[in-house]
Amino acid sequence: MKKRLVVLSGAGISAESGVATFRDADGLWEGHDVMEVASPQGWKKNPELVLDFYNKRRKNAHEVEPNAGHKALADLEKDFDVRIITQNVDNLHERAGSTNVIHLHGKLFESRSTLDPSLIYQMEGWELNLGEKCERGSQLRPNIVWFGEPVPMMEKAMEETVQADIFLVVGTSLVVYPAAGLVDFVPDEVPIFVVDPRLPPMRNRPNLYLYEEKASTGMIKVSQVLRERFL
Repeated sequence: MKKRLVVLSGAGISAESGVATFRDADGLWEGHDVMEVASPQGWKKNPELVLDFYNKRRKNAHEVEPNAGHKALADLEKDFDVRIITQNVDNLHERAGSTNVIHLHGKLFESRSTLDPSLIYQMEGWELNLGEKCERGSQLRPNIVWFGEPVPMMEKAMEETVQADIFLVVGTSLVVYPAAGLVDFVPDEVPIFVVDPRLPPMRNRPNLYLYEEKASTGMIKVSQVLRERFL
C-alpha cells in the first residue's frame, strides 16, 4: 500500500509560474487593499471592482503554466498516495496532473450564487460581470473564500492531515489561518518537510526537514529524498 503524502501548498508555488500574489506586495494586490477585493464588505461596497479584480486574476491564470514544483508533486503520485491541500485558488496543480486536490480558499474558475452558496458553476472563459445571475436570479460572485468567511473544506483538510504518513509544506509562509494551523494536527511521529525560500517559523519537533529553496528546485530534491527513504 502506498504511503499517504499530504501536501499543504501556498502562494509561493504559484508565484513561480507568474501568478500574482499579495504576499510579496505588503498586502496589496495591484494597488488594492486586500479587504477591498477579498472580503464580504468589499463586495457589498463595490461588486464591480471585485469582479474586475478576479477577471484579471483569471486572465493571468490562463496565461501561465505549471512549473517544476507542480509537476514534481504530480509525479509523486506514481509512488505515493498524494493528497494536496492548497491555499491557492488557481488550477495549476490539476493542470500539472495532480488528481486529489482540496482547495481551502475556493476555486478561481468557478462562480457561485450570492443567494445560495450551494449553487456553483464552472466557468468557461475568464470574465464574470455584473448582471450574470444564478438560476434563482441572484448575482453570481467568485467562488472564493474571502477574509471573514468560513472555510468549508477545513474539516476535510484536517481529516487528511491527521492520517498523513508524511506531511509536506511548500510555498507558504504559514501566516494565514486557519490553514496555517494544519501543521499542529500532524502527528508527532510523522515527518514534516518544508520547502520555501523564506522558511516559516516552525515549532521544534522530531522529524522536521527544512529546505530553504523555491518550490521548483526544492521539490525536485525532496522528491528524491522521499523516494530514497520511504519506498
